[in-house]
Amino acid sequence: MKQPDNRLSVLKTYKLFVGGKFPRSESGRVYEVTTAKGQWLANAPLASRKDARDAVVAARKAFGGWSGATAYNRGQILYRIAEMLEGRRDQFVAEVADAEGLSKSKATAQVDAAIDRWVWYAGWSDKTAQIAGSANPVAGPYFNLSSPEPTGVVTLLAPQDSSFLGLVSVIAPAIATGNTAVVVASEKSPLPALSLAEVLATSDLPGGVVNILSGRTAEIAAPLAGHQDVNAIDLAGADPELAVELEKASAENLKRVLRPQPVDWAADPGTGRLLGFLETKTVWHPMGA
Repeated sequence: MKQPDNRLSVLKTYKLFVGGKFPRSESGRVYEVTTAKGQWLANAPLASRKDARDAVVAARKAFGGWSGATAYNRGQILYRIAEMLEGRRDQFVAEVADAEGLSKSKATAQVDAAIDRWVWYAGWSDKTAQIAGSANPVAGPYFNLSSPEPTGVVTLLAPQDSSFLGLVSVIAPAIATGNTAVVVASEKSPLPALSLAEVLATSDLPGGVVNILSGRTAEIAAPLAGHQDVNAIDLAGADPELAVELEKASAENLKRVLRPQPVDWAADPGTGRLLGFLETKTVWHPMGA
């Protein structure tokens, strides 16, 4: 049935995703999100420093359970998320097309690549130890075994120019290896990230494993870079000037930093980001007589 021409549009006001819930920004602020052509799409929350701190608390609380889960179980949960993304494929195609000014066919290719990439990282969950771990030769009657362990709470600045494929490419490898994440969505195109939050909330992913904030990247990232309970930061979405400031702030507690660099998000991602937020634990064990 054709809608009346004078019908008012019902524009959505999104919320943050923190601890598996959808709170409003502590500041109560929102900002208008528009298409590449300037058409108003929705309102997104402007996260504050308090929201960033709350997200870190939620991520830390979830870390023990998520890092302690078997790698196989993490892979199953990631695959379930990919299944749910496939079911909402048309929604993400429309959002990516609006956000990046793409044709439907090009947006479809981006979304399909993002879902495939999520499946790819799900498959890597229980295989990372095979390429990052080792049995080390030593002189003496000992076994010497090295194995990878997650770094902890990771801040991820989502790419600004790849609202969904780039977003998935930074989130999936971080959580596949057992880290928990505080994600700062693309400032100008946050809707795919906020819609991803709705998928995560209804999947098997425990609350707090992924927390998603939207707003001004520099405003949110500054307190996260200086936060003493954040163990690592991915600066993919930071411009060169902001990246320098955040890297200096990150040095206060020796955060692991992944510097921004030109990336073709459609290319084979390799294992760089998969191994980027892992620590190596080495155990010595005496042999029996």
